[in-house]
Amino acid sequence: MANPIGALFGRSPIKPIEEHMKIAQGSVGKLGEFFQACLANDWDKANEIRDLIVVAEAESDAIKRDIRCHLPRSIFLPFARSDLLELLRIQDRMANTSKDIADLVIMRKLQIPEPLVQPFMDYFHANLETSIQAKKAINELDELLITGFRGKEVELVDSLVSQLDDMEEQCAEREFALNKLLFEHEKSLPAVEVMFLYKIISKVGNIMTTSHRVGGHLLLLMAHY
Repeated sequence: MANPIGALFGRSPIKPIEEHMKIAQGSVGKLGEFFQACLANDWDKANEIRDLIVVAEAESDAIKRDIRCHLPRSIFLPFARSDLLELLRIQDRMANTSKDIADLVIMRKLQIPEPLVQPFMDYFHANLETSIQAKKAINELDELLITGFRGKEVELVDSLVSQLDDMEEQCAEREFALNKLLFEHEKSLPAVEVMFLYKIISKVGNIMTTSHRVGGHLLLLMAHY
C-alpha cells in the first residue's frame, strides 16, 4: 500500500510539514466549539468534541512519526534536516495543548464563572488567532523554497511573523487582565476551582507561546538560507 506521507514527499519536501500544521492548528479550532458546549453545560456535546480533539492529536502524532521516518537524509534543503524536525516538534505542541485543555475541563466539568465568561472567550479567540497566523506563515514554506527564499515571498513571511509579535503582546495583556479579574473573584469561588481556572488560563496562553515559537523558528530557517 502506498505511503501517504511518501506521496507528499514526492511532490514537495515541505508539504508534509504544512499538512501536519493543518491538523495541529485544527485541534485548536475545535476548542472554540468545545468551550461553547461547556458554557452551555452540554457535557455530552463537550465530550463529543473532546473525542474529536483526541483524534486530531493522535493524527498529528502519526504524521509527526511518519515525517521523522520518511524525511530523506539525503534530501536537498536550504536548511538542516534537524531544523525542520524541530519545527515539526514545536507545531505538535498545538495539538498536545488542545488535548490537555479539553481533558482537564472535562475531568473537572469546569465551569467559567459568569463574570469571566466573555473575557475568557475573548482571550481564547485572541490565542486562536495566533495559531491561525502561524499556520498562514507555515503555508508559505513551499513558496519560499520555490522562490529560493528571495523576493516578495520573504517579505510576506516577515510581515506575518511580525504581526505575530504584536498578537503575542495583545494575548499577554488579555491574560494579565483575566488573571486579575479571577483574583478579584477568588473569595466567592471554591479554592480548588480557582486553582484549575488559573491552570486553564495558562494552558490557553500556551497556544500563543507555541504559535510565536513557530514564527520564530521559521525566521531561523530563513536566516540559515
